[in-house]
Amino acid sequence: MLYLVAVTVLWAFSFSLIGEFLAGAVDSYFAVLTRVALAFAVFLPFLKPSLLSTKQKAILAMLGAVQLGLMYIFFYHSFLHLSVPEVLLFTIFTPLYVAILNDAMFKRFNPFYLLCALIATAGAAIIRFNGISDNFWLGFAIVQGANLCFALGQVGYKKLTSTFQASVSNHNVFAWFYLGALAVALPAFFFFGNNDKLPQNGEQWGVLLWLGVVASGLGYYFWNQGALKVSGGTLAIMNNALIPAGLVVNLLLWQKDTDFSRLFLGGAIIAFALWMSHQYSKKQQS
Repeated sequence: MLYLVAVTVLWAFSFSLIGEFLAGAVDSYFAVLTRVALAFAVFLPFLKPSLLSTKQKAILAMLGAVQLGLMYIFFYHSFLHLSVPEVLLFTIFTPLYVAILNDAMFKRFNPFYLLCALIATAGAAIIRFNGISDNFWLGFAIVQGANLCFALGQVGYKKLTSTFQASVSNHNVFAWFYLGALAVALPAFFFFGNNDKLPQNGEQWGVLLWLGVVASGLGYYFWNQGALKVSGGTLAIMNNALIPAGLVVNLLLWQKDTDFSRLFLGGAIIAFALWMSHQYSKKQQS
């Protein structure tokens, strides 16, 4: 749980950094490629290829291709059509995808976790549902693509690690995850990237360095490790904790208008759903 909370705080800054410094100024395919390549470089020195079977390596790489490679392509394009608050708003459906995919992948159905995810979704909607732009439908579709990719990667990783031997240390195999993402990001930039919109100043390069090494490299590793330690319901809800956290950062750093009553009420509902999920998990384990 601590991992998920820490990464939530970390990622809260990513929305604003992308929206303020990169969106529209730096080619989105190049931004994705840079983040993925830096993240891969962080974990490459720890890689021990002999720890996993060929099938496990391929699956882990495919999960990286989906959760990071495809997700980032959808995610960065969404900022071309939506504001930072709107992107945050449209991520409210991620917990539903996590809950449903988790039950489907582990061949069970738990309506209580789905209920918790729906409550958290309602809390997130209260925070930001106060108007939409003309690009609503296109932006909504793009963000949902990112949400589905992110949810599938989280649940798939949880399923895959259940096949690992006890002696396998996750940091010694996680480079395969980023290699899969790189296999998507590299050709995407080659075929669709715009060389005229590469970073133009140290500020933009600095943001990409932070996003690649810290937000992507360390963030996705610790998020997926945290996902292994919590129930599917708690994982679903933590996906929505990014919304109030992202809005607080956006407000404090760039003084964006925020309805504090909505923020407080929606945040309280998300916290209540998280508490419900925790209580239910404790009861199930006792």
